[in-house]
Amino acid sequence: MTKVCILRLGHRPFRDKRVTTHVGLAARAFGADGMYLAASDPGIVESLRDVAVRWGGEFFIEDGISWKRCVREWKKKGGTVVHLTMYGLPLKEVIGEIREKEEILVVAGAEKVPGEIYGLADYNISVTSQPHSEVSGVAVFLDHLFEGKELDRTYPDAELQIVPSRDGKRTVP
Repeated sequence: MTKVCILRLGHRPFRDKRVTTHVGLAARAFGADGMYLAASDPGIVESLRDVAVRWGGEFFIEDGISWKRCVREWKKKGGTVVHLTMYGLPLKEVIGEIREKEEILVVAGAEKVPGEIYGLADYNISVTSQPHSEVSGVAVFLDHLFEGKELDRTYPDAELQIVPSRDGKRTVP
């Protein structure tokens, strides 16, 4: 099973709480194992840990991470770094090659990503060459990586589970 983690760059705690939280939610829902946050934001950590407890799974989050150290250590251990950017190679052209990797660190940046990341990444990937959010980029990338299989994931340790319903909202504890 491929291990996939997200590295969130450019988070500004006073401005990006909702978007970064949604990057983590999308990452968890679409099959990532965890998220590193290159900023300190205990509120986001608490929120995402709470989701993992209530909805199940082993998703982790660590904040206050040095992005350069994270990338370098990931690569040193033999992992692959994929930077999501609308300036990269088209996703469909390289996703098959990326699928063969065992450990993938997906870099999801905010508005201003350090230029150095383009050279450190093994792949600079574009899910589309149009402006889009990092939330959609993470979701589309993970969906293509896992070929839709992540949509069938269940979490036996979940405190809450949704019961599919045509006409309402139902959960079971």
